[in-house]
Amino acid sequence: MALTVAAVVGVAIIVGARLLTGGGDDDPSAAPTSAPVTAREGCELLTVAASSEKGPLLTTFADEYNRLGRGDDSTCVTVRVETAASGDMEAALVKGWDDSKVADGIERPDVWTPASSVWLNLLRYDQATADATPTVPDDPTQITSTPLVLAMPQPMAEALGWPDKPIGWTDVLALVNDPNGWAAAGHPEWGRFTLGKTNPYISTSGLSATVGQLVAATGKSSDLTSADVADPAVQAQLGALEQAVVHYGDTTLTFLANLQDADRRGRGLSYISAVAVEEKSVADYNAGNPSGDPATLGKAQPPEVPLVAVYPREGTLYSDNPFAVLDADWVTDQQRAGAADFADWLREPAQQADFGKAGFRSLDNQPPAALLDAHTTTAPSADQRALAVPSGQVLSEVRAVWDDQRKRARVMLLIDVSGSMDEAANGAAGESKMELAKRAARQSLARLTDTDEVGLTIFTTGLPGNGTTQELIPVGPLGTNRQQLDTAIAGLQPMNGTPLYEATRTGFDEMGQLADAQHITGVVLLTDGRNEYDGGISERDLVDHLEGRANESHVRVFTVAYGQSADVDTLSGIAAATRAKAYDATDATNIGRVFTAILSNF
Repeated sequence: MALTVAAVVGVAIIVGARLLTGGGDDDPSAAPTSAPVTAREGCELLTVAASSEKGPLLTTFADEYNRLGRGDDSTCVTVRVETAASGDMEAALVKGWDDSKVADGIERPDVWTPASSVWLNLLRYDQATADATPTVPDDPTQITSTPLVLAMPQPMAEALGWPDKPIGWTDVLALVNDPNGWAAAGHPEWGRFTLGKTNPYISTSGLSATVGQLVAATGKSSDLTSADVADPAVQAQLGALEQAVVHYGDTTLTFLANLQDADRRGRGLSYISAVAVEEKSVADYNAGNPSGDPATLGKAQPPEVPLVAVYPREGTLYSDNPFAVLDADWVTDQQRAGAADFADWLREPAQQADFGKAGFRSLDNQPPAALLDAHTTTAPSADQRALAVPSGQVLSEVRAVWDDQRKRARVMLLIDVSGSMDEAANGAAGESKMELAKRAARQSLARLTDTDEVGLTIFTTGLPGNGTTQELIPVGPLGTNRQQLDTAIAGLQPMNGTPLYEATRTGFDEMGQLADAQHITGVVLLTDGRNEYDGGISERDLVDHLEGRANESHVRVFTVAYGQSADVDTLSGIAAATRAKAYDATDATNIGRVFTAILSNF
């Protein structure tokens, strides 16, 4: 039986592929945010692996801490912050440390501060299952927190009774199941209810949302158990909610960036009804800075239609941001002492105030002032129930059930077979870009289930009938065409020119004819060049064509800029026009990670 995409994503980590759109909630592609840091004389270097949404802020804190010159010969450390997705770090630490499971350039950590303790519980469980030595302590220090919320455009939340009426996952399910969609709430112009959600094998928000959905489905107020997760009725409700998902992904920034773009065009109510994000991300979005990076704050205008933070009435998980000094033989006593001092310093009032300014909650659980002042959240109250973090075993079962119940994929692989694909890939010992891409694509097939649907179309100039595309394998269930796809990909050969615009339109339109509400329908477009075909559609007309039909067809084009000559800007525009995501494999040796990253959207 084929491995599922989610199961493999948890093992074959996708960090090395830098997304064109930047960081965000547990963005596995986020590169280290700090310049090279070396220990000052008499100190030891302390490497802190931080979840992506707080990595830039912690880097700023580390720089300030290092300037203070704290500590003596037994406690002095120079702190270096590395940014990595929580799910990726969990996988890399299962058997101690595995460099192949994280981004190029990420150093082995001495401290791990994931977004939530869910990852510590999963790591303990996975290490016990693998008979590996435990790595994280039982009682790490908490440095800040932020709860999972349903972020909704304010008019939509108000249509459901916000802020006076508590809203929960069961209300969302009712709208999802109602054939009238938003018309049932008096707004037929908003169409069907749509949900944005990330992949729970990678992202904290995706995992926390799935836990919340399952708790709501039980109809109970008790903690989630293995019996709850195994209940067919509970699983069925999860599956029904998953049908509202527009696509999955590795970071919530995809949804927030696309929503920001729609808002700029005056379409802030046309893209998505709700997205499961951390409360901090609502503050970031409403400040016009969805990435949450302090360096980009103030460089864009706040949205016309703000998001509001809806706390599911059935309860929600908090990202409690534990600061865990690893129980590993490479961590010295001096590093442990210095880590404890750094954690204590982060909990001091001045630094806690800065956490609050960045959208996090204070240690006494007060929401950020920016959200309260803008009336886009509410103060903590008795009806805002905090869910207990499930055990590692239950969390492992949650992800497996999600994988069974997730919305299925219908995907066209649209692969450039122009002559330039025969060129050697940079740093790949003479292996061609085509050979690298073929191997990555073939390996990716094992990461989809037999019930996912995939097809293969190639594009280049001079194809039979003077065409620009050729369907090699029609889109269909992998259970019947897996071997044919593998054989067809293995046989690809470089040919002629690059009809990028015409091929993109053709692939998008063909998938539009296959799209339905039961599948996440998309095109994975890989090219190493620029448009070389003058007889077809122009770039401007292509973007207009995609934008004009994206809402109707719900087809998303995920693009891969492959190799140094790829047209990064055009590929970014194509992805944005279809409300998808652009991926950067200009370092061609990253193509394997890129394919895995793209699959997290399905």
